[in-house]
Amino acid sequence: MECVIQNEAFVAWLVNYGPIVLFFVLAIGIVAVPIPEETLMVLTGMMMQAETMPVISTVIAAYAGSICGITTSYYIGRTVGIFFVHKYGKWVGLNDIKLAKVHDWFEKWGKWTLPIGYFVPGVRHFTGLIAGTSYLHYRVFALFAYTGALLWVSTFLSIGYFFGTYCMSVINGFEKPGVKLVVGGILLFLAIAFFIYRKWKKS
Repeated sequence: MECVIQNEAFVAWLVNYGPIVLFFVLAIGIVAVPIPEETLMVLTGMMMQAETMPVISTVIAAYAGSICGITTSYYIGRTVGIFFVHKYGKWVGLNDIKLAKVHDWFEKWGKWTLPIGYFVPGVRHFTGLIAGTSYLHYRVFALFAYTGALLWVSTFLSIGYFFGTYCMSVINGFEKPGVKLVVGGILLFLAIAFFIYRKWKKS
């Protein structure tokens, strides 16, 4: 119960304004604003179980908000990101040839970071941006990103709905910056190790 009290601001927003709050918070949060989305969705799941939030419209709002946020990131990458790469890329060694290689890699392997990245705070804020900057085709982006959004939303709303306060302490602990850094570092290390292994196997 202590965890719920610590998040009373989220609860107040949800009670007063309903699913629309969830939509905007997730949409803004995925674009890059540091908001504890997992905590909010677990709390929302608990409120759906308590029948203080409507189930169907809340699930739709959560899913719509998440895909709206990552789609915005994608189009920022396709416009602003590409502009900066072409204008300033030479200062960091980027050119059209290297950008084409990034595109090819993202088409083959990087697209999998879209569904996986949802579950890693800090990573999901950049996957859509990088996908857009690397010219990943929208159809491929939508398939992987929107599927990931559905899995992410369903997972954390279900945790709140079925397990409630038992999981809040775990979620709150995961939201701490130090924990995010450690988890992100581990996943980055595994991704680099996998890439090196693939290169070594082909050589």
